[in-house]
Amino acid sequence: MDPRVVVITGGGTGIGRAAAAAFARGGDRVVILGRREHVLAATAADLSARSSMRVLWRVCDITVPRQIDDTVAWLRADVAQTGDVLVNNAGGALALGADASLEEVAAYARRTLDANLTGAYLMIHALRGWLRRPGGRIINMSSIAAYRGGGDMYSAAKAGIVGLTYAFAQELAPEGITVNAVAPGLVLETEFFGDRMTDERRQRTIAQTPTGRAGVPADIAAAVHYLASPEASFVTGEVLHVNGGWVFGR
Repeated sequence: MDPRVVVITGGGTGIGRAAAAAFARGGDRVVILGRREHVLAATAADLSARSSMRVLWRVCDITVPRQIDDTVAWLRADVAQTGDVLVNNAGGALALGADASLEEVAAYARRTLDANLTGAYLMIHALRGWLRRPGGRIINMSSIAAYRGGGDMYSAAKAGIVGLTYAFAQELAPEGITVNAVAPGLVLETEFFGDRMTDERRQRTIAQTPTGRAGVPADIAAAVHYLASPEASFVTGEVLHVNGGWVFGR
């Protein structure tokens, strides 16, 4: 089989990095996107040294349409005319002060939606024509928060990812492109929580998880890799819950 071309947003750290490693180990050509040049360069160099394939990188803020357009042009010209997999992993929870003004709340809401939902929407629109037909794969990153709440606008954005997944799964299925989502639970070894994850909060959350442990990025990467695989060619419009049983699939 020829190597597939895989694009991963937010690919420099955490879940995105773990997904990039899984695809690279499988012999795929991986392109990681993100906003921090030094992080992307270091990750690409490290993963390239660990696999037989060179991992490529490019700075791209998925909330900026012009940067996405430039990235698509670069992909077509310098990487491959046709690609195989898009992993919409970029996102995160932003902080909002308790005494924030309504104007600040509105800005926070827009930034949260842009980072976690609108950016994925833009990437799908920009790359849908680049994906192979049949055989293209789109995997979107949702969250357990979409089903149990937490993080207000973050929960809303991740619930929006589920709706977006359903809509594009229906639209793109006749073209041979599958669209699915992964909804992680508590995943440590990422930058998601920053300094907000105290030992007390960690232990409390793990105690609510039937498997008795937190997830690690490799757990989520394995789910992403499966949904992108030939074995998942008849799976579309699904949300794969990877949370140790904290919230069961719905």
